[in-house]
Amino acid sequence: MWRESLGDVVTGPWRPPASYAALHAVETSLGRPLPTALRSLLLETDGMEGPYGEDIVWPAGRILDDNLAFRTRPEFRSLYRPFDPLLFFGDNGGGDQFAFVQDLGDGSVHVWDHETDERGLVAPDLGSYLRGALGSDGEDWYR
Repeated sequence: MWRESLGDVVTGPWRPPASYAALHAVETSLGRPLPTALRSLLLETDGMEGPYGEDIVWPAGRILDDNLAFRTRPEFRSLYRPFDPLLFFGDNGGGDQFAFVQDLGDGSVHVWDHETDERGLVAPDLGSYLRGALGSDGEDWYR
């Protein structure tokens, strides 16, 4: 599905798919199922690189590791609002992270600004986010 719908904007090779075991580990460890669109993408490619080398979609292992780190690092608790509602899955290469707000359940993609702790809507769905990121002309395409 994703290869066909994004074939016109993907410039590099597709990565091998994530394993079902890796996705199960993410869901079990984070205590929630992955959003359907993200799960289906990861089953086609375990992460995606953007036009400037940024990981616009992280591999399943990094999704797990980074989300656990954001939720458990003591220094983050004093610096930022809680990360529990967010499921981070990619970045812009400059520090900002992209996430689903799991409590919304609408599949929209949001950005977390690492300097201000601001969180804002980037795209109504994963497909729109990917098209924007892959067709961008810089790391701040979403602003």
